[in-house]
Amino acid sequence: MTSSSHYDLQSLRLFIVVAELGSLTKAAERTCMTLSAVSKRMADLERSIDCTLMLRQPRGIELTAAGKGLLAHARQVADRVNRMANEMSDYAAGVRGHVRVWANTSSVIQFLPHDVQAFLSDNPSVKISLEERLSDEIVAAIRSGAADIGIFADNVLAPGIEKAVYRQDKLVLLVPSGHPLAPLEEVAFADTLDFEYVGLNEGSSLLARLLDAAFSADRALKLRIQVHSFDGICRMIEHGLGIGILPEGAVRTEILATGLRAVNLTDAWARRTLWIGTLSRETLSPEALRLLDFMSGRTNSTDG
Repeated sequence: MTSSSHYDLQSLRLFIVVAELGSLTKAAERTCMTLSAVSKRMADLERSIDCTLMLRQPRGIELTAAGKGLLAHARQVADRVNRMANEMSDYAAGVRGHVRVWANTSSVIQFLPHDVQAFLSDNPSVKISLEERLSDEIVAAIRSGAADIGIFADNVLAPGIEKAVYRQDKLVLLVPSGHPLAPLEEVAFADTLDFEYVGLNEGSSLLARLLDAAFSADRALKLRIQVHSFDGICRMIEHGLGIGILPEGAVRTEILATGLRAVNLTDAWARRTLWIGTLSRETLSPEALRLLDFMSGRTNSTDG
């Protein structure tokens, strides 16, 4: 059985570089080490764990199954050590708490800039790390402990997550000013499905909502283009490449000034709830709990 004492951090970091570059020579150049030193460190690592990690080929190295497994673990270890070093540095600089928040695009675009600024103005010693992710990833991060707090869409299952209402928003249809739907004040989603759409990429909760609604209407969603961001949707619509649905708060004045038109949707699902959640209030740091209470207002709480 291999002892954990056989793994030293510097060798693991060097192994990550070798694996990512696929070459001992390139790794030596990157780390300013000699090729013989890199080769010896890798051989010592393999010897210490009694496992072949890489096959030496004429044009580089190829990871074995064991090597691929170690790479995944080594990256996690290096990431955790980096986080630890950063947090200790923060404490040394006077930061009294670090809160990790993962949030979906809708909340980042519409609400979080104001809320985070307002919280930090009253809590300057707290550090907030904010990552923009898909709602499914956010729920998984809360469960695994990678995120202290998550903000995600209401059409994503979150069993076991303690959650409360963060915000409610409204989805609107965005079309070019010359589009047949542009003169309308409101429209049913089913009546838009004859036209081609610009949407977000696979995995987004908004795309899932549109696909579910189209299925319920016994129609197909004609996705012509898929992009990563709301800004990308707006740019594509601006150039006449389709129509799209996005949160009303993401439709800024300057976007409408380009000749686009926002049309209200009559469908009930166009009004959404954004949840804020954590695995357990009892396990949160005082700073994380204070942020959770600030952003949820401690209203409408429920368990997932």
